[in-house]
Amino acid sequence: MTPERSASPGIVIIGAGFAGSVVAERLASAGQQVLVIDQRPHIGGNAYDEPDTHGVLIHRYGPHIFHTNAQRVVDYLSRFTEWTPYEHRVLASVAGQLLPIPINQDTINRLYGLHLDEAGVQAFFDRVREPRDPIQTSEDVVLNTVGRDLYEKFFRGYTRKQWGLDPSQLSAAVTARIPVRTNRDDRYFNDQFQIMPRDGYTALFQRMLDHPNIRLELGADFFAIRHRLKAKTMVYTGPIDAYFDYCYGPLPYRSLHFEHEHQPGIAQYQPVAVVNYPNDHAYTRITEFKHLTGQSHPGTSIVREYPQAEGDPYYPVPRPENEALYQRYKALAACESNVFFVGRLAQYRYYNMDQVVAAALKTAERVLGIARD
Repeated sequence: MTPERSASPGIVIIGAGFAGSVVAERLASAGQQVLVIDQRPHIGGNAYDEPDTHGVLIHRYGPHIFHTNAQRVVDYLSRFTEWTPYEHRVLASVAGQLLPIPINQDTINRLYGLHLDEAGVQAFFDRVREPRDPIQTSEDVVLNTVGRDLYEKFFRGYTRKQWGLDPSQLSAAVTARIPVRTNRDDRYFNDQFQIMPRDGYTALFQRMLDHPNIRLELGADFFAIRHRLKAKTMVYTGPIDAYFDYCYGPLPYRSLHFEHEHQPGIAQYQPVAVVNYPNDHAYTRITEFKHLTGQSHPGTSIVREYPQAEGDPYYPVPRPENEALYQRYKALAACESNVFFVGRLAQYRYYNMDQVVAAALKTAERVLGIARD
């Protein structure tokens, strides 16, 4: 990373998170001069991690767990980090117990005092499910799979807190992301690759952006300086509605408030990295970072997440009317000459990290194709 000012770059990238950093590295490695701008004072976007004042490595903007089935994505990121195996497990505080989520055989047996095998759990689901056809909402997904009681205990309250909406008001994709199992597999993800960057995400980004053709401007508001940017090509990873000055109205997002806390003299605060609270408290979950990183420390650090309507945009709200509004902005974006929109905010998509990387790699190929013409 070279902070010195130089001649105007051929390409400007707005955002130093996964989308912007991947595109920047690919273009710089192909010989392009790249300027990366981010309004935050650090690289890494929401995946930024750092040691807290007690020396515990924390994820400043909530837990980021890397998982993927994409060999290409793993191969690419492995140029900038070594990996530590990590299988994510989550418990939900329900009915006075900490129970596995996604719902599995142990969840059912412990919640209801049963002793079912896989076939018995499947028969249980078949008995309690409420068939829905067509399946249009998140409520439809859950009721169709596990029935009313599990829906009320595990899903409805959590969804209301997370999104500020009832599951009946959200697209099916929200709860369709969460599997339901009849076996005892308590891993949150089933992906082939479940790994964490050994030295943390910020170190990964530092290596990715450490290129003589990349210049960084951090703490810079794109909208305040866009008039002086003379690049031939731009890659934009911020909110697409903001780029067009909200001309059709703002796209709805959910934000988060984080309360970080250090627990001195406590080696472990909770049995797994994340405990969900679907029915109690204003927060949705507590994360303990040492589970994610494998760090050894005499104390431990946690974070509570409070979803909210105002603040930095984190999650596009998946509803049909919001998708329709996004399509109007997407049509405007298609008319922009040599401006590429990529990432969760620019594409109004609930992307995982690996999906952002894959989209960024494709975008870089498109940009290079134009640059070489």
